[in-house]
Amino acid sequence: MTSISRRNLLRAGMAGLAGSALFEAPAFSSAAVRPILTHGVQSGDATAGSAIIWSRSDRPARLWVQASRRPDLRGSRVIRGPIVTPDTDFTGKVRLRNLPSGSKIYYRVRAESLDRPGLFGNAVDGSLRTSPAGRTDVRFVWTGDVVGQGWGIDPAYGGLALFESMRRRGPDFLLHSGDTVYADGPLPESVTLPDGRTWHNLVTEEKSKVAETLTEYRGQYAYNLLDDSYKRFAAEVAQINQWDDHEVRNNWYPGQILDDARYTEKSIDVLAARAHQAYHEWMPIPSASGPVYRRIQHGPLLDLFILDMRTFKDPNDGNVYADPKRGMLGAEQRAWLIRGLRESRATWKVIANDLPLGLVVPDAPGTFEGVAQGDNGARKGRELEFAEVLRSAHRHGVTGIVFLTADVHYTAAQHYDPSRAAIQDFTPFWEFVSGPAHAGAFGPNALDGTFGPEVAFVHAPPAANTSPAAGYQHFGEVTIDAHTGTLTVDLRDRDGVSLWSTRLEPAKRR
Repeated sequence: MTSISRRNLLRAGMAGLAGSALFEAPAFSSAAVRPILTHGVQSGDATAGSAIIWSRSDRPARLWVQASRRPDLRGSRVIRGPIVTPDTDFTGKVRLRNLPSGSKIYYRVRAESLDRPGLFGNAVDGSLRTSPAGRTDVRFVWTGDVVGQGWGIDPAYGGLALFESMRRRGPDFLLHSGDTVYADGPLPESVTLPDGRTWHNLVTEEKSKVAETLTEYRGQYAYNLLDDSYKRFAAEVAQINQWDDHEVRNNWYPGQILDDARYTEKSIDVLAARAHQAYHEWMPIPSASGPVYRRIQHGPLLDLFILDMRTFKDPNDGNVYADPKRGMLGAEQRAWLIRGLRESRATWKVIANDLPLGLVVPDAPGTFEGVAQGDNGARKGRELEFAEVLRSAHRHGVTGIVFLTADVHYTAAQHYDPSRAAIQDFTPFWEFVSGPAHAGAFGPNALDGTFGPEVAFVHAPPAANTSPAAGYQHFGEVTIDAHTGTLTVDLRDRDGVSLWSTRLEPAKRR
């Protein structure tokens, strides 16, 4: 990843109005030697002063980025990006620094030939919005689970149409709550629907089997960007991405040895290392050298805590142990979250949990994938570490905690209250579930009563693995009013229609 400071950005753009002239290819050049951007552009982790820009070339090349506050790119500055090679599957990232806060940033990416410097390929434009420094309205969307259960891109059914519905909402950013791809979900060429119609998948070589090699894991991300709605959304809305299980393999945990005839490589640690590399190459996220969990501050109204509930996960078992050192987060991430919540001065603290808190998510018979195990009793197993997080927040007077998740392939709203719970040392909070973005629909899951959940709304299909053609695809939308601090949640369907909504008032200042 290439970073650029304000000083270097200014220097790079001081060659007069070189921003457009630099990208002009000689008239005699042949299109055959121009590097081509193959999968559009993406942006991610936009803060008040920085953002990551991503693209991919079809051959070794140098990436260049123009950035401006104007859509016509007048007054833009030109940033020299990295040379992309086969080592990263020809993908590359540029981190823009010292951007103006709370602003719409327009950018253009091109690739320069290494054999003929000064010769550029096609330009691809994008935009993003930086986080505000002051108090202003906030709007973002979240969802998860893309191209799962064998449901791929079929243009006759609108492709990944939910991304177009989200784009039309004009969000500041997307919180992608995991399962950004289904590396373990091969696509058949066609599926017969219950009403007799046929779903025809676009199928690539990498999506025709479970991913095992680095090339196959890379192909999972390349596939999603073949869809026009997905690619258009990615070019216009910055992303904040989590990873969950299907980026590697269903319900995986470190150290697992697979008993699955589809895989020749049985070590999940080997597969996860390859998947981790592909994920960091193809997604607009920070460098692979840092942790996947992170905190993103979005002005005085919102702090986002992006969890990694996969990398440090303990084995899936009966989940009733009493060892507080086990769990999903690991000691370092758990301490980071507790400290971050206590230090946050934001009105709302959104915890992005890629596995739900109170919904029972089973694995093999007698074992559990999620936090809960359905015994409705005192905290046990993985509930111990979240009880610690909630207890610490409660004792330090932390307010405004909201959990957002996906994973279970339906949408729901659950309110947690100690008056209904087996334990009482926490402050009431909400957990909102939304998804899938484009996958088989399931649910609803059973609730575990340990933290006193009560269902306020649920929209789930009548049968397991209901296809995207039947609906039951969902995303959620959060808006925060700058004047009142009120947080509104809408749970929306594939077309963007609000199925249910609620307004949460900020805590009164002491």
